[in-house]
Parts: sequence; C-alpha cells; structure tokens
Amino acid sequence: MSKPLRHVFVCTQNRPPVHPRGSCASKGAVAVLQAFWAELQKRQAYEKVSITNSGCIGPCELGANVLVYPEGVLYRGVTLEDVNEIFDSHLEGGVPVERLLAPKAVW
Repeated sequence: MSKPLRHVFVCTQNRPPVHPRGSCASKGAVAVLQAFWAELQKRQAYEKVSITNSGCIGPCELGANVLVYPEGVLYRGVTLEDVNEIFDSHLEGGVPVERLLAPKAVW
C-alpha cells in the first residue's frame, strides 16, 4: 500500500453519560466511522484515503469530531448524512466542507 493522500481520524471516545464533556460516541461517532469505512470500500479509495478510529480529539461538546490530515481540518457535528459530502468534496476533491468546520476558537 502506498502512502495515502489523506488520513481521516474519527473520534469514538466513549465516556459515561454523566461526564461533563460528553463524548463523540454518544453522538453517533461509531456509526459515522462505519460509514466512512463503508464509503472507502465502496469507492475502492484505499490508495488515496486511510480511515482510523481515534480517542479524544478535543472539543467533545461539538462531536462527532472528524480530523483530516495532512491539512489538519477538524469537522464537528458530523453525522451519517455528511460522510458522502466529506468524501466527495474534501477527500477526493481537496475542498473542505465549510459548513462542518470546527470554529477557529477551538481548532
């Protein structure tokens, strides 16, 4: 396998429901991760994109969080419905999805 063009980290941190920061897992992150893996397989984009589950990335209250390198783009509030758009626009097209970007104050 060659070096991928982009590496996607999906936070799947799971904390107790009473934790003050919450967690991405409680906001559907595991399903989002599975959707990224399914889309990667469907598109056969293994040479372009790598998908990895991750622990806490940072702003838990904004989750589910997805971080894309090498650009260092942090998406917040990602849902299943956003996965195709992120693949089309950013992972394959090189253009980040503006409406999902984490605020500059946190990233």
